[in-house]
Amino acid sequence: MEIILREDVEKVGTRGSVVKVADGYARNYLLPKRLAVPATEANKKIVEQEREAYVRREAKVKGDAESLAQLMQNVTVTLRHRVGENNHLFGSVTAKDIADALEAQKFHIERRKIQLDEPIRTVGEHKVPVRLHRDVTVEITVNVEPEQ
Repeated sequence: MEIILREDVEKVGTRGSVVKVADGYARNYLLPKRLAVPATEANKKIVEQEREAYVRREAKVKGDAESLAQLMQNVTVTLRHRVGENNHLFGSVTAKDIADALEAQKFHIERRKIQLDEPIRTVGEHKVPVRLHRDVTVEITVNVEPEQ
């Protein structure tokens, strides 16, 4: 069955592309979840209009993310935690802690956008990437200090 994708579907295709999939996959999954529409001339026109609107909206979001990245380029976040021997923290610094510290500096960043491979467990200066958009990533400095 030939369909037009309305959203990006992993291992099938990207938004707006015309793809051929198994009839059952289209009828039972893609069409009911509104991830795709049948490939007719009328639907092709509608999806093309949606794609143009999506491209405009995506350009605006990317532009906003780039301007925010310029503002956040030199941001340093300082967090104080209790430490034990060898400057190891009791607990750890997580993405939520960093997001809360950024919120205190008037940057509204979701914790899911902070790309920590694993929580920070040592004192010192750490570079942490923040993914503002799928094409825009900025690195901030997280300074972990011992609590006095």
